[in-house]
Amino acid sequence: MQDSTYSSEILQYIPFFYVIWSDDLLTTSEIDVVQNAIDADNSLSERSRAQLLTWLNTNNPPANSELKKWKRTISNSSVKLTESETYPLTSFSQKIVCHYKKECPFNDQLKHIEIQLGIQPNHYNHLFDVEVVHKSTSDFYSADAIDTILKGKHATVVDSFRKTLADPIFKWEVHRNKEKFRETVLKQVKFLADKGYGAMAYPEAYGGTDDMEGYAYMFENMMFADGSLSIKFGVQFGLFGGSIQKLGTKKHHDQYLTKTGKTELLGCFAMTETGHGSNVRGIKTTATYNKATDEIVIHTPGKNDNKEYIGNALHSKMATVFAQLIVNGKNEGVHAILVPLRNKEHELLPGVTVEDNGYKLGLNGVDNGKIWFDQVAVPRENLLNRYGDIKEDGSYYSEIKNPNKRFFTMLGTLVGGRICVARAGLGGAKFALAVAIKHALKRRQFNDSVKIQEDLLMDYPSHQLRLTPLVASAYVYHVTLDKMMQLYCDPSEPDKRKVETQVAGLKSIITWYANDSIQECREACGGKGYLLENRIADLKGDVDIFTTFEGDNTVLLLLAAKGVLSDFKSEFNSAGFSAVLKILGMQINDKLTTINPIYSNKVDKDHLYNPKFHKHALEYRTRRLTYTLAMRIRDYIKQGVPSYQAFLKVQTHLLALGKAYSNELAYNTFIDFIQDIEDDKNRTLFQKLGTLHALHTIRQDAEWYLEQGYIGGTKSKAIRQRVERLCTELRPHIGVLVDGFGIPEHCMTAPITQ
Repeated sequence: MQDSTYSSEILQYIPFFYVIWSDDLLTTSEIDVVQNAIDADNSLSERSRAQLLTWLNTNNPPANSELKKWKRTISNSSVKLTESETYPLTSFSQKIVCHYKKECPFNDQLKHIEIQLGIQPNHYNHLFDVEVVHKSTSDFYSADAIDTILKGKHATVVDSFRKTLADPIFKWEVHRNKEKFRETVLKQVKFLADKGYGAMAYPEAYGGTDDMEGYAYMFENMMFADGSLSIKFGVQFGLFGGSIQKLGTKKHHDQYLTKTGKTELLGCFAMTETGHGSNVRGIKTTATYNKATDEIVIHTPGKNDNKEYIGNALHSKMATVFAQLIVNGKNEGVHAILVPLRNKEHELLPGVTVEDNGYKLGLNGVDNGKIWFDQVAVPRENLLNRYGDIKEDGSYYSEIKNPNKRFFTMLGTLVGGRICVARAGLGGAKFALAVAIKHALKRRQFNDSVKIQEDLLMDYPSHQLRLTPLVASAYVYHVTLDKMMQLYCDPSEPDKRKVETQVAGLKSIITWYANDSIQECREACGGKGYLLENRIADLKGDVDIFTTFEGDNTVLLLLAAKGVLSDFKSEFNSAGFSAVLKILGMQINDKLTTINPIYSNKVDKDHLYNPKFHKHALEYRTRRLTYTLAMRIRDYIKQGVPSYQAFLKVQTHLLALGKAYSNELAYNTFIDFIQDIEDDKNRTLFQKLGTLHALHTIRQDAEWYLEQGYIGGTKSKAIRQRVERLCTELRPHIGVLVDGFGIPEHCMTAPITQ
């Protein structure tokens, strides 16, 4: 069928003009977008261009007869509107031209209009008398290809592990009896140990593959099965086994490591105390060396000095106990000692008391407990002596003479645990996002007519805005944690202080992100999200604790900020503060970048989407906070305020710096990663995810940027609009993006996703 009324040049614009005039509320900014597209459209003749521009005159809008003619032209084409097209309205317009004419142009200028105005099918599909193909997700990108990019060199290990999770032993169920739940999780941990996963991070001589990076992937993927499994697995093989591996020497490895990897020896990690949760250096449990018997005596001196919240406490035969080591009357600081808890019949040994912590908000498959020691003697050889030892003559020896350095070196070896906790939190967030988005791609609700199908939840801009930036951040944090574990495992970097600072901040922002994401997903699923069967409720309880174990997030942010201030030194005193300022003087200039008003209000797309802008904005916040914080502390110290009190006075400032530093680190790591993606199509997708994450992050701190004059009101508004538009652009691919997380189908059993 040929249409003689409109040329193909005009015809391709007809659906757009019909949509934008349908509500009779065409704004000046919208007119500018369409007019700029028409001006840039080289396919138009001057006559066609002039005709289109006359239809943009709000003082003389198209007549009703013209609108009816447009609608009739569209309807008579019998073209289907496919919601899942990457650019649905542009593709629809192309098909209409194809129907009436011999040519089938795809006009990039129309695509720009669709993107700039944020036009979505649910805004206009009711306007057309055409068949609407309700396909919720585009197949332009491949979820498998995306998952492959994320897995990188670990693909073989990850794929194998995901298949292992298909075993019926991992079938998710509702558990409300903690004893039965714990037994189920213990069986699962032993099952994984039999498959070799428990010992994965250990050397080959002890049954492992020396693959700590692959081990971290297990944490994230185990969250797809159950949070309690992930944590109990981590306590047994990461904390207990890891302490033997990292803090012990060959004699300990030979005696315990293989048995630990096979779960022949179940153990726990007894560091935290009731009265000293985050202050490890201040713990009260003592380990006093008795030269006469050549033993170390472990003792809990006070009521609140017991070990608290110790995972695996009820199933364990042995504990790695952190205590103040006292040799010849001198306190040599915190050390780790292996202390047997139970005999072969699983009866508590003399002097050991263990109590169940009881039911918790989540992770009730993990047997957390309290432990007291009453003069429990163990052989001198049980001291994990990599960094400090008691020699045969009863004297203490350490190659690290400075006790502070020795303490932080010891804790630095356990940084891998923080990375794994962040990965587990990220896994929980990914699972919740997959559930919420799969639900939103099926669930329909509301429209302005009872005669047509209701709109998908995912087609509502508000729903996109609440979930899509969280998906983008999941990709950024995945890549960042991969890089952190790579650096942590790099043998050419023996000094882990820098990585410790970086991980401290990242663990904080990522576990907070995970909790916020899961809560958003719960709300996005309405009442369905509140049902246990849909898994989000348990994820809320399980991931909640991640913000306070393996380091309280607030304390860790302070640690990260102090690391920035002191070039990764952990302690300050007034005498040494001049050295700190000297370091700062080298790192940042007094004359911070003067912000040009033109820059502050620069709002064009090329600028706002440019990684150089994102990097500059995030770096500026870190540098500015570092400089002003240092000056505040210096001024307090000049006034005679002790350094400890000075830091208390600027604590909120420190927290802001720790967060800013971590945000900058995460984004820069992701941008570096993108450069190595070989496929242009997927690299463009990852760039878009990075842009959304960066703009969303800057938007969250818009108040601060406005106060500093770094951005003006116009730019702040433009950033908000760009975040919304990016969510719209990613809408056709949102289903593929959550499938790209690689969550196995046998784990994705929530009824609302089916």
